[in-house]
Amino acid sequence: MNMFKVISRLAIAMTFFVTALANAEVAVIVSASNANSALDQDTISRVFLGKTSNFPDGSQAIPVDQNEGSASREAFNDKVLGKSSSQLKAYWSRLIFTGKGTPPKESGSDADIKNLVSKNPNLIGYVDSSVVDSSVKVVFKF
Repeated sequence: MNMFKVISRLAIAMTFFVTALANAEVAVIVSASNANSALDQDTISRVFLGKTSNFPDGSQAIPVDQNEGSASREAFNDKVLGKSSSQLKAYWSRLIFTGKGTPPKESGSDADIKNLVSKNPNLIGYVDSSVVDSSVKVVFKF
């Protein structure tokens, strides 16, 4: 296969990936037993960037990230946090070095995050909206 065909096929595959990523709806979730029914983007961003450790009602908020490279994580970082993966790595490196913060734990895929969050009212995570069920509550969608 010549190089033009390889590049052409790669470009088509990347177009499909980017289109799927752009069309995927991501839901920020908490346990169904969490008292918070809606959160704004600023509150979610502050929790995931370690600027606050509480939900608006005062209860503890523990963020959980999906594994690096997942489509939901890339969309969340871009749309909610307004940062690329490399910007987030630099952000957390500075905070870790100065002893001022610890990044959210990586806790797996959409299904893993939904399962963890459903069992703990203090956790907050994000998943592809297609996996949401009654065990969790959507507090923000994008």
